[in-house]
Amino acid sequence: MGFKSFTRSEEQLRPDPRCNSKLVSKFINCLMYDGKKSVASRVFYDAMDVVAKRVKDAEPLEVFETAVMNVKPNVEVRSKRVGGSNYQVPIPVNRRRQQSLAIRWLIQAARGSRGGKPTCNSLAKELIDAFHREGTAMTTRENVHRMAEANKAFSHFAW
Repeated sequence: MGFKSFTRSEEQLRPDPRCNSKLVSKFINCLMYDGKKSVASRVFYDAMDVVAKRVKDAEPLEVFETAVMNVKPNVEVRSKRVGGSNYQVPIPVNRRRQQSLAIRWLIQAARGSRGGKPTCNSLAKELIDAFHREGTAMTTRENVHRMAEANKAFSHFAW
């Protein structure tokens, strides 16, 4: 039996009906609260409609995919205990974790910046910002990269 690079849950994930994309399905599932998928879907598609109005030179799905790509981190720091002290060791991030971190950061940024606005508007704003390589999610990514760069001296502890 050969090695499978994907898990059972990834196998079961169906592409969403409107964009026919597994990434969109995964994003909607992460956006969902209390099993209310229809609410999460509506929020996402409303955000995509807002993106379509604000960004004229690109398709909304393209803006979304580029935003996720831009937010993906290449390295992160992990704590490693060596001889009684903890070191922040920079390690490369695998592809699946990159995607899940990017999705998590985009959703956290959208939820954090609401201030009385509908979630779809703040999500659209965050996606557009990430598309243009700015915004809260990109700041999070840059902070993670900066931490890894600052702790490069401990990279020989990587396991």
